[in-house]
Amino acid sequence: MTGRTLEVICFNRLAGTLTDAPGGMDFAYDSDWLAAGRPPLSQSLPRDGAFTSTHVAAFFGGLLPEGPPRELLARQLGVSAGNDFGLLERLGGDTAGAVSVLAPGERSSEPSSPRRVQWLTEDELATLIAELPSRPMHADADGEYRLSLAGVQDKLPVVVGEDGRVGLTEGRTPSTHILKAPIERLPDTVANEALCLQIGHQLGIPTAVAHPRRAGGQECLLVTRYDRRIVDPDGGAIAERLHQEDFCQALGIPSNRKYEAEGGPGLVDGFALLRRAAAVPARETPRLLDYFALSFLVGNHDAHGKNYSLLYLPDSEGAQLAPAYDIVSTVAYRKVRPMSRKLAMSVGGEYRPDYIRPRHLERLLKDAGLGAAPSRRRLRSLAERAPGAAAAARATLADTGWEADVLGVIEEVVGQRAGWLLQIAAQGAIS
Repeated sequence: MTGRTLEVICFNRLAGTLTDAPGGMDFAYDSDWLAAGRPPLSQSLPRDGAFTSTHVAAFFGGLLPEGPPRELLARQLGVSAGNDFGLLERLGGDTAGAVSVLAPGERSSEPSSPRRVQWLTEDELATLIAELPSRPMHADADGEYRLSLAGVQDKLPVVVGEDGRVGLTEGRTPSTHILKAPIERLPDTVANEALCLQIGHQLGIPTAVAHPRRAGGQECLLVTRYDRRIVDPDGGAIAERLHQEDFCQALGIPSNRKYEAEGGPGLVDGFALLRRAAAVPARETPRLLDYFALSFLVGNHDAHGKNYSLLYLPDSEGAQLAPAYDIVSTVAYRKVRPMSRKLAMSVGGEYRPDYIRPRHLERLLKDAGLGAAPSRRRLRSLAERAPGAAAAARATLADTGWEADVLGVIEEVVGQRAGWLLQIAAQGAIS
């Protein structure tokens, strides 16, 4: 059946209407939203309506999980896996950014309480972590928890209290953290991601704040949401949603084409996007180069278009690059499982790290419109400091009781990749 509609809420205001049309989803901005001069929801959904159903599907479909979690969710909810509208109808209450997708009238019928949380005991938290692979987004047939995050990893939006308790949000209460469960068939992915993000922090690169945690023998990573801001109205701290979109959404590219080799965005596309969308492009473009360097150094070959995002702050007309997130050393598992040897985004057309030469870097910098000399200096500085940053990050995790064999492997990868990046970024090299 078609013709059904959902209300798209952004910053607690009606932004527009999403319609289940015969040719796919349609979206139209609300007239009051346009009259107030509010910004578009996405770089790919301009206010003048000059966008297609493909762009609508890329943005709204990009709010949903992918791969096996999506298929399992669809079965549990009784919705076709390919039905974006049906999944949004069941899961769109709390998504990435400031967008919620609700049934008409659902927003006004909700209780006015600013914070509704079901707090979990340690045993309940352990059970939740253990069940995530078989119950993505903690969904049930009744749709009690309307939560959605993009990606293929088992994860869940949660609230973390000042006392460290973890809770599930109810209604449209904004979550504050993302709980990420271990990746099946890969050892110690919680420690892996925690280390990679901490290496970025040690290098001065803005990364998502993440803390590994154990509950009843279960491990998880609690990642502070960068698209939330804590405000304190009338003495009661609550989370306020900030708007964000990943590079695929901003460029109107469906999630199933997130890899550059499959038609997804590459680094050059990312730099061009920042120049169009950023409030201060000169500040944001070097940060994107840093993010590429961090993924290269730790051996993260899965840095695709959905793992880079734009963040929109209420007091700014333009976007900024969101902190680096979802950084896991895939190279660290090369002796355990057959992981991809190719980068998700090429360097000057070359996807194989071992085959990247200075000429490929020069091509990337030229095509991206970056100054070659300052960019090489920036990359060399990161490479020179990377081994020390990896050692310091590993020591920081050890101090909090986290140690695993994979951490030593990552430290070795960083040392090797740092040496290679120094050669690639050598001043004046053209070979």
